[in-house]
Amino acid sequence: MPTVSVYNMTNEKVGDLELNDEIFNVEMNEKRAGLIHQVVVMQLASRRLGTHSTKTRGMVRGGGRKPWRQKGTGRARAGSRRSPLWRGGGTIFGPHPRSYAFNMPKKQRRLALKCVLSDKLQSGDLIVLDNLDFEAPKTKQFVKLLDDFNVEKRALFITDEPKENVQKSSNNIQGVKAIGALGLNVYDILYHDKLFLTKDAVAKIEEVFI
Repeated sequence: MPTVSVYNMTNEKVGDLELNDEIFNVEMNEKRAGLIHQVVVMQLASRRLGTHSTKTRGMVRGGGRKPWRQKGTGRARAGSRRSPLWRGGGTIFGPHPRSYAFNMPKKQRRLALKCVLSDKLQSGDLIVLDNLDFEAPKTKQFVKLLDDFNVEKRALFITDEPKENVQKSSNNIQGVKAIGALGLNVYDILYHDKLFLTKDAVAKIEEVFI
């Protein structure tokens, strides 16, 4: 089992923690990399609103009268000004409101999550905290936490349960996100450079995924 150091909120080591091999020591290969890509595409697809819409010839105004008689004018035949060939007419095969979401088997989604967690650990970008909470929402305290850990880029903080004070403290900091362990997902882990887990969050993840 991989062993990691546990730090307090001021970046002082306070102990060690053994992580479960089934979650934090999963081997990466080309096939699993493709699986991770599929999961990311699934997540981003589910975020698309799909509210785009166009009007067909049955939805645009006009067209109640034939523009001109069928024969004798020298013009092409026309039955309605709502024709897609005319300016102001309907649209052929245009987009309409739809859902882009699709689903994947739970085992595949969990395997992808284990792979990215293992990758963060192997690259040294996974940090375990003994605790993460604030008495009140305070952005300044969160900024100090980032400075103590020399975080210069994007960082994801995971607690066992969503903590209001932690989330509110991080909301105004660009590139920082705080969520509960059950909201952990592949896209957020890949998007952020550093991953911070509390000891309770690690226990929650191991409880859910084993």
